[in-house]
Amino acid sequence: MKTPAILSMLLIVLFCQAAAAAPVRLTEQEILQRIGVDEKPGVVIPLDLPFTDQHGKTVTLADYLTGEPVILTLNYYSCPMLCPLTFRNLISAIEEMQGLSLARDFRMVTVSVDPDETLQRAREKADETHGMMRDGDPGDRWPFLLGRSPEIERLAGTVGYRYLQLGKNDFAHPSVAIVLTPDGRVARYLYGLDLKPRDLKLALIEASNGRIGGSTVMNRVLMYCFHYDPAGRKYTLAAVNIMKIAGGAVLLLLGVLLIALRRQEKRRAAEKSEDTP
Repeated sequence: MKTPAILSMLLIVLFCQAAAAAPVRLTEQEILQRIGVDEKPGVVIPLDLPFTDQHGKTVTLADYLTGEPVILTLNYYSCPMLCPLTFRNLISAIEEMQGLSLARDFRMVTVSVDPDETLQRAREKADETHGMMRDGDPGDRWPFLLGRSPEIERLAGTVGYRYLQLGKNDFAHPSVAIVLTPDGRVARYLYGLDLKPRDLKLALIEASNGRIGGSTVMNRVLMYCFHYDPAGRKYTLAAVNIMKIAGGAVLLLLGVLLIALRRQEKRRAAEKSEDTP
């Protein structure tokens, strides 16, 4: 084969490789159709997947299941806008919750969907995020993990998290906090940037089966009064349950009143009989 022909074939091969590596040009609508969440309540996350934390230590997701519910988020650390806003609002919701503490009642785990993420960037993102918390550095209560493509894709696929790489260090992804039970099952998906402290607290109590945040009895009453609305993607007052509680309370008061009236009548009858000669 002549040299010009060889050069032509090499140029064709290089062009094809460059075209394959170039980011796919999609419209905004096409991107929105490809990303999202396919909810899989009850699914167990793959606990044996190896990741690396921001300190360079090899860990598995099982290392963070220590008897408390876990809030799992998937982000990427070089994200310029959505992820920093997500972290700020999540911190705000955590710190505004009444009766629950990251230091005691639950854990956070963030995994980057970018396999090219660097350890330095993970450390910087952890320091930056932890530095925004009023109660100080949560340490290993909120790790920022790195992983390879197979592990990231398996975790994302297991929980139904669909994201899309648009270019190098550029991803389109949904904003969702995934609440896990203490044994690693998906309990609830909480969506959006404006995460309500009440919704987060109820999801954590629900995931723990009412075992965190004070009185177990009170937590069960609280969960009885609220139910999760899939359409609105938030917890709402359960009107029927509240009416049942109110009706029960009314019946209880009536019962107490009837008993008191009965005792009063007996006392008057006894006094009357004593006064009769």
